[in-house]
Amino acid sequence: MPTITLPDGNSFDFPNKVTGLDVAEKISKSLAKEAMVISVDGELKDLNFQIEKNCSVKILTSKNEEGLETIRHDTAHILAMAVQELFPGTQVTIGPVIENGFYYDFARKEPFTEGDLTKIEEKMKEIVDRDEKTKREVWDRDKAIKHFKNKGELYKAELIESIPQNEEVSIYFHGAWHDLCRGPHLSSTGKIGKFFKLTKVAGAYWRGDSNNEMLQRIYGTSWASQKDLDNYLKRIEEAEKRDHRKLGKEMDLFHFREESPGSVFWHEKGWALFQKLIDYMRMKQEIAGYKEINTPEVLDRTLWEKSGHWEKFGANMYTSTTPDEKVFAIKPMNCPGCIEVFNQGLKSYKDLPLKMSEFGKVHRYEPSGALHGLLRVRAFTQDDAHIFCTEDQITKECLIVTDLILEIYKDLGFENVILKYSDRPEKRVGDDSIWDKAESALLKAVKATKLEYSINKGEGAFYGPKIEFVLRDAIGRDWQCGTLQVDFNLPGRLGASYIDKDGTKKVPVMLHRALFGSLERFIGILIENYAGKFPFWISPLQTVVIPISEDFEEYAKKVSNKIREAGITSMVDLKNHNLNYKIRDHSLAKIPLLIICGKKEVDSNSVTIRRLDSNKQENMELNSFLKKFSALNKAPSNI
Repeated sequence: MPTITLPDGNSFDFPNKVTGLDVAEKISKSLAKEAMVISVDGELKDLNFQIEKNCSVKILTSKNEEGLETIRHDTAHILAMAVQELFPGTQVTIGPVIENGFYYDFARKEPFTEGDLTKIEEKMKEIVDRDEKTKREVWDRDKAIKHFKNKGELYKAELIESIPQNEEVSIYFHGAWHDLCRGPHLSSTGKIGKFFKLTKVAGAYWRGDSNNEMLQRIYGTSWASQKDLDNYLKRIEEAEKRDHRKLGKEMDLFHFREESPGSVFWHEKGWALFQKLIDYMRMKQEIAGYKEINTPEVLDRTLWEKSGHWEKFGANMYTSTTPDEKVFAIKPMNCPGCIEVFNQGLKSYKDLPLKMSEFGKVHRYEPSGALHGLLRVRAFTQDDAHIFCTEDQITKECLIVTDLILEIYKDLGFENVILKYSDRPEKRVGDDSIWDKAESALLKAVKATKLEYSINKGEGAFYGPKIEFVLRDAIGRDWQCGTLQVDFNLPGRLGASYIDKDGTKKVPVMLHRALFGSLERFIGILIENYAGKFPFWISPLQTVVIPISEDFEEYAKKVSNKIREAGITSMVDLKNHNLNYKIRDHSLAKIPLLIICGKKEVDSNSVTIRRLDSNKQENMELNSFLKKFSALNKAPSNI
């Protein structure tokens, strides 16, 4: 007679074994109708799972993340089912849930076309209408391998062979169609709904190995309602318009070349934006008491071995062997170099907290398929800082860092920030007692912020726990940017120490801190957040002065010089094009202000202003213009 305890503490006794659906019906008929899957003592199960002993049960609907993921998992199965009904002989491989959707990989000689995607979608809807019942079976391993080989599903047989001996081989049926799967799944295909869309076809290597066969991957998205699907498709459409790679070209900010994959070729305006962000950050850090340093990009292998990075990152480091057979590596991170600076000269407890910042160029090898514009590169600049402090100072310093990060994000237009706390990973350095201290101190700081946070089990750095700062952009996408990490390990490994009040030598705690994370990636995020229309104070080129004709070129040059003297970036467009052409050209490049100069402006010592995305024009006396926009040429927190 199992006793079922619900999340609110209430419990029900049942005379016999009971299913998740029975429990849902006991609570309410409406909940039973909406139920997708259940959680039994924290483990997801099908609704028809037989509960035989006392346990905690949670009924999950499409409003829960787990419920929505199950819808997407089922939709992936229905995709595979539809493909095999339409294209007999196609082999199915794997079809996982991903963010906002799912994909399935297929082995088929003929390529899928856009027209095929339409046919597949229609077949999927037909399968939903058939409302095929779902059931789970556990098969003998050898039976399963033989079965799928006989069906010609060689990839599926290979997957079964790789399952550990102590794990069940579970097969899910949707009607007669079946697939290897851990589950859970919905009770029937009709429960999925028709709120899905197949989005694209791409190539993918079997098991992600370029030495293996190339498969065809069909991506899709699935939601709990038509409204949710429509909203998502609108966001995708908007995201495509905001793609930083497209806008970067239109705005003449940067480009990439195969001669240096994953490295950015910055153009004048892009580099100006890069430097504006650094200047802004440098000013904020100076006020906050940071001392800026710079460390070598190439360091001996022995240092990376001492730090533990060689073991952890060795495969992704660029290395070189010199004629005297010494091995050097281009730094993948700045931490060891910063500790070497700290180690110069005797340090006292009175020197702590000691804050060192660095805009350090780092290099990490990323597979070419993972590269994505500015968002995933091989060479990037980190706005790193390392704070050396005592154990008693950890929480206070973490709160100071958090406040600084939030102020900077707010200045740059990101007010919706979520914290993610990550504790010890499986592979790590340092004793558990040290990790206990570090995790306790950082979690205390997280809670003290009173901000929303989540816990990512096992996702900390190999040397310490961390906080990740996640930004939500203008169209609702989340971006992990800043990090704050507590490190009790690395300073000791590299010989860092200070003299305490009692005269004893102690190892400092080191806080690793990055606000942008990567300058390159953050600029990509900024471009997409603002769709290239940056706030005036960080726009790389803020004004373009356009004379109506050659007669007014000298006045235009005078105006542009005055604007630059006021600290506002400016250029004069003297190209042989008409005014409308120039306005269209500079609007495409997202210039905030176009300054028109003609006879009226010369006679009145004024300028006519045309703002980006506005057809209206405003005439202002030149000095008034300079005063007004000089005041706006500052970060919001500095106005």
